[in-house]
Amino acid sequence: MTHSDPHILNTWLRHIRALAEDIGPRGSTTDEERQASAYCRKVLSDFGLEPHVEVFRSATTLFGFHFTIATGMLISFFVYPLGGRVGAAIALLIAILCLISQGLELLFKNNPVRKLLPQAFSQNVIATVPPSGEHKQDLILMGHVDTNHCGLIFRSISMIKFWRLFSLIFFLTFYIQIVLYGIGLVTQMPQLWPWPMLPAAINALLFAGFMLEADLAPFSNGANDNATGAGLVLTLGEQIARAPLQNTRVWLACTGCEEVKHYGAADFYKRHLGDLVSPKAVVFEMLGRDDPAYLVRESTFNLFAFCASPELIALAVAVAGRHPELKAHSTQIDGGHSEMADALRVGVPAITIAGFDESGTRYDYAGPDLYWHHKEDTLDKMVPDVLDRNYAYVWAFVQAIDEQAAPQKLQAEGDGNRSGQIDPRAFFPPHVGLAQSRYPKSNRQGDQLVTDEQPSVSGLSKGKKEKK
Repeated sequence: MTHSDPHILNTWLRHIRALAEDIGPRGSTTDEERQASAYCRKVLSDFGLEPHVEVFRSATTLFGFHFTIATGMLISFFVYPLGGRVGAAIALLIAILCLISQGLELLFKNNPVRKLLPQAFSQNVIATVPPSGEHKQDLILMGHVDTNHCGLIFRSISMIKFWRLFSLIFFLTFYIQIVLYGIGLVTQMPQLWPWPMLPAAINALLFAGFMLEADLAPFSNGANDNATGAGLVLTLGEQIARAPLQNTRVWLACTGCEEVKHYGAADFYKRHLGDLVSPKAVVFEMLGRDDPAYLVRESTFNLFAFCASPELIALAVAVAGRHPELKAHSTQIDGGHSEMADALRVGVPAITIAGFDESGTRYDYAGPDLYWHHKEDTLDKMVPDVLDRNYAYVWAFVQAIDEQAAPQKLQAEGDGNRSGQIDPRAFFPPHVGLAQSRYPKSNRQGDQLVTDEQPSVSGLSKGKKEKK
């Protein structure tokens, strides 16, 4: 059954093909990522928009960060017995710096280890579509163009499950190692080294090996992850450019370097947060393999958690209820984050629409293979009926966001909406807090997008300022 215009679906597939096949693997900061950004810029220009290329510096590797952490822990093991308390103090300091850096990285914050990583230029491609009526809010539609390495840890669903359990054991032993270093510094007990500290050292060696293998593995073609997301931004952009939303200015953001910890999304909000008017963000991820899912929560080790905007969750539930034929449902991520987290960190209400099973990416995942960071993540794995339902749901969701800005609708339905049959808190454990918007009552009229002078990038030219 077709829920969307066949032309729209063919357009979306054409973008997926261009990114995943014509360009192919698109590692962060690589020439292929720049080619993908150039493609996005051309597409947005072709239907009359004035896209801007915004250049930023990014780490070139995700796994190199974790390799450095593991190497630091291994070095601390060999430093500990050297020089009595001095050796113990140095080992303790190295281990603490490593694990503080790890925690900050999982929260998308700068840390000492980041400064050791190689960096290169990447870019976002940004365009805006003004509303046809009064400008009352902004909607950011975001999808990343880059792809990740096809490491051994992503080889199969079983391997992913193994890795998630094993990595948790790794880090538990690392934290225990810090405790042992502290005890040794105070007591100088000779029995603490090497045997009680050896398990953490072995785990550090294994962890470093897995990270090195992943960092040297080839990049994925990334049809599902995430040519579907970037391609959807382009497809929606064409539709909205032809028929703008009523009260919502739309930002189309094809980001770079998501796979190395979201440097592109972070740069977008750093540049444009002050330009946004009552903003909301919708992020697109991996939409080619399973029916539409609205992501209510994402975390790593069930600790570093980000929860979607309660307002957007309630709206997602309402849209799913109005269109049961689209099979939309809630889901969660455990073991990673989407660019939703970058919006939430700066107070922008956000939600991710992804093609995940109801079980999300939790340990008991039993849905179709997503080919996440996999060499077989290619165009032929995309399911047309799934793409059809995902597009139809996303378009209904975008329209519902725009309708919320209409005063007559809010007045007519306000009391009913506030009394609410949906409590977003029902999706979360009691201890999980919900993100609060920094724009609860904002009606400020924002400025049009202005781009600063930036370094040039091969294959890309700097966009013009958007006309007022």
